[in-house]
Amino acid sequence: MPLKPSQVRDILDAKREQFNAFDRETWQFLQQYQAALAELMKLPPAKLESMLDDFPFEMGARSLEPFDGASNGVLPCKLVWQSREQSLNWVRDRLIGISTFAVDGSQIYPGKDLSIPVALVQIGWFENPHLPSGSYNKDIALDVMTPSELQVGNSGEPADRKVNLRRFQMETERLIQYIQEHPNSNDCLVFFDGSLVGTFADAFDRDLRQKYLDCFLELLRASEKCRVPLVGYVDTTYARDLTVMLQKLYKLPEVGAIHDAQLVNPFMEWGDRTPLFLCQRFGILSDYQEQRDKIAFTYLKTTREGYPTRIEMPLWMYEAGLLERVMDWVRGEVIIGSGYPYVIETADQTAVLQAEDRQTFFRILQDWAEAAQLNLRFSRKMVSKVRRR
Repeated sequence: MPLKPSQVRDILDAKREQFNAFDRETWQFLQQYQAALAELMKLPPAKLESMLDDFPFEMGARSLEPFDGASNGVLPCKLVWQSREQSLNWVRDRLIGISTFAVDGSQIYPGKDLSIPVALVQIGWFENPHLPSGSYNKDIALDVMTPSELQVGNSGEPADRKVNLRRFQMETERLIQYIQEHPNSNDCLVFFDGSLVGTFADAFDRDLRQKYLDCFLELLRASEKCRVPLVGYVDTTYARDLTVMLQKLYKLPEVGAIHDAQLVNPFMEWGDRTPLFLCQRFGILSDYQEQRDKIAFTYLKTTREGYPTRIEMPLWMYEAGLLERVMDWVRGEVIIGSGYPYVIETADQTAVLQAEDRQTFFRILQDWAEAAQLNLRFSRKMVSKVRRR
């Protein structure tokens, strides 16, 4: 039966006070954290460094960029336009001749419709050189995963995790390939769709965790060695690195409901960002080897409404003086994409597998299996769908 809205509303009304109590408590703690952040911004650099030195590595964050000009943890960009045409003119001044590149992926998981496990992984990429001619480059690559690659029946991770890992490997391999094809380029920016700190992998077993870790390390090392700018773009983030730092420095109550983007959002206008910090999060970063303390982050306001986006980058980019230039490139991509980087959005559209792609894959698989005299059986439901379409 369909959901009954009246029942949902009745339950919400009955539990309204529980929601209100949560909001009140969180708001009170949030004010404490925001006051601590404002106090932090006033500290002399030497004083702050002395305070930070009293804590171990896993303290969330360390300051990198001077706080000069920052109020409540925010550096204003002061970019205001009267029309979208004016903003696009600003973008052209910043991005013309700058190539932006992104990769995304999609997959068809193994299911009960086939007698043997088979999966399809596809990645798509998009490069926009931002030239007056409007030229661009986009393409796809795919892989078919066999039963031995999926290792179904093994006591290890489920087949879907194998598929997700293969997609991640293909995405990072393509990013690395692009980086290696453009060594020492000061006119390109590579977008990684997500965080460069693979905290999600901490939930996996040791072998799977290490495979993801290898991907991150290879990507970070390629960017540093080839001197090609790389940013991790996290559109919706609940990271708590700044929050943890404040909690430790000022001995505040530990409140899991408060996160960094929530902390700085009230003080931000479009285009504003926080000072740059070094990520020193507990967990997987301890195994990042020489890259352990080389991932920096800032929060950038990319929409009028909603929380800011988390932008991560290798430390070498800040040390090379690329920070402001790269942040303007990111702002430009967000303007083109009306709130989300156009290059990532287009890579997603290039990579995505639609329902008809799934049917095409199974039809090709069926024809191939018959020609190869492979004992591959489809469910009656799948055969019916393939024949009808």
